[in-house]
Amino acid sequence: MVRFSTRTFLLEHLQFFTSLVKFMRNPCVDAGLIPPLVQLLNCKDQEVLLQTGRALGNICYDSHTLQSQLINMGVIPTLVKLLGIHCQNAALTEMCLVAFGNLAELESSKEQFAYTNIAEELVKLFKKQIEHDKKEMIFEVLAPLAENDVIKLQLVEAGLVECLLEIVQKTVDSDKEDDIAELKTASDLMVLLLLGDESMQKLFEGGKGSVFQRVLSWIPSNSHQLQLAGALAIANFARNDGNCIHMVDNGIVQKLMDLLDRHVEDGNVTVQHAALSALRNLAIPVVNKAKMLSTGVAEAVLKFLRSEMPPVQFKLLGTLRMLIDAQAEAAEQLGKNVKLVERLVEWCEAKDHAGVMGESNRLLSALIRHSKSKDVIRTIVQSGGIKHLVTMATSEHVIMQNEALVALALIAALELVTAEKDLENAQLVQILYRLLSDDRSAPEIKYNSMVLICALIGSEPLQKEVQSMAFLEVISKLRSHENKTVAQQASLTEQRLAVES
Repeated sequence: MVRFSTRTFLLEHLQFFTSLVKFMRNPCVDAGLIPPLVQLLNCKDQEVLLQTGRALGNICYDSHTLQSQLINMGVIPTLVKLLGIHCQNAALTEMCLVAFGNLAELESSKEQFAYTNIAEELVKLFKKQIEHDKKEMIFEVLAPLAENDVIKLQLVEAGLVECLLEIVQKTVDSDKEDDIAELKTASDLMVLLLLGDESMQKLFEGGKGSVFQRVLSWIPSNSHQLQLAGALAIANFARNDGNCIHMVDNGIVQKLMDLLDRHVEDGNVTVQHAALSALRNLAIPVVNKAKMLSTGVAEAVLKFLRSEMPPVQFKLLGTLRMLIDAQAEAAEQLGKNVKLVERLVEWCEAKDHAGVMGESNRLLSALIRHSKSKDVIRTIVQSGGIKHLVTMATSEHVIMQNEALVALALIAALELVTAEKDLENAQLVQILYRLLSDDRSAPEIKYNSMVLICALIGSEPLQKEVQSMAFLEVISKLRSHENKTVAQQASLTEQRLAVES
C-alpha cells in the first residue's frame, strides 16, 4: 500500500505517476497502484482529485479490462458526485467528462450510471455551456449513455430535449461548420432518445406534446439533416398502434409523401430510407392500411422502384408488404403491375443483399395470398417468379416457408395449367417430398405441403412425378403425427393419392 504524508509530496508523486503510467502501465498495475488512486477520489482537495483522475485516466486509457476493474471498484458514483460538487472547476469537470466518455462505452457501466443522478448533472452542466467544444465534450458522454433505456428516460425528465430543440432552432439556418455539426449531433441525439419506449411515449403525449409538434415541423424543413431526423423520429413514434392511428388520422402521411416527392430525382438516400421506414411502421395497424392506400401511398412508394440502393429497396418492399396485408384490391392492383413484378423477380436474385432478396420473395408471395387473383398469378408466371416462390419454400425461416407454400397452393388451385411447366422445372414435387420426410419440418409446413400435393395432382405431369416417389409411405407415417391437424390432413391426402394412383 502506497502511503503519502504531505500534500506537496502527494501531488509530486501523483504528477510523477501520471507521466510514468503512460510508458509503464503494466508494472504500475502489477504494483497495485489502482486501489490507492481510487481511494484518493474521496479526497476534498481539488488539485489532488485532478491529478488522481489524470493518473487513472492514463492507466485505463484504451483498456476495457482496466476500465471494467475501475467500474467494479465503484468509481462511477464517486465521479458523478465529484461532478456535482466541483462543477465550477473547469479542469475537474473536464476530467470527469473524459472519464465518463471512456467508461460509458462499456455496457456494464450503463447500469451503474443509471443508479446515479448523471442525467441531471450533465443536463445542468450542458445548459451553462456557450463554447462549441465544451458542448461537444458533453455530447460525447450523452450519446453512449443514451443507448440505455433507463438513462434515456432520466435525460428526458432532466430536460435534455428542451436543450436539444433550442440548439436546433439556433443552428438550423447557419452555415458555420460548428453550427452544422451541433445541429446534426443534437437532432441525432433527439432521435436516439425516442428509441426508448417510455421516453418516446412521454414525449408523444397523446400526439399533443410540444416536442412531437416541433419534430413534425422538421419534415418540411430545407435542411436534409432535419428532414432525416424528423422522419426517423416519426418512425420511432410509430412503434405502437395507438400512436400510428393518431398520426395517420392527423395527416402525417401526406407530410411524409411530400418529403419523398422532394427526393425522387437524385434524392438523399438516407432521407428516402427514413421516410419509407416511417410509412412502413404507420402501415402496421389494420385500420391504417385502407386510409393510407386511399391517400396514394402505394403510388408514392413505387416511384422509388428505380432505386439501386439496397436500404431503400428493402424499406420500399417492406412498406408495400405492410400496405397490402388483407387488402385484396390493392394486392391485385400491384400484382398486375408488370414493372413492379419484374423488379421483384430481379431482386429475388440479389444474393449480395439477403434482406432485399427475402423481402422481394415475401412481397411476391403476399401479392398472391392477399389478392387470390388469377391475373396476378399469370403476371408472376410470365415474369418468371414461380421458381423463386419454390425456392422460398426451402427457406430456413418457417414464416417464409409457410408464406411460399400458401401462395403455391393458391397458384395450383387457380392457375395450375399456366404454372405447370415452371413448377415442374423448379422441382417443386421433390422439395415437397423432402419437407414431408424431414422430422424437423414444422407442423404447419407439413400440413401446407400436403394441401399443395393434393392440388398438384390435378396436373398430369406433376401427378406422374408424385406417383414416382414414395409419398404414400411418408404420408402414411404422418397419420400418427402428434399434431391432430397434420394427422387429419395426412389421412385425407393418403385417400386422395390412393384414388389417383
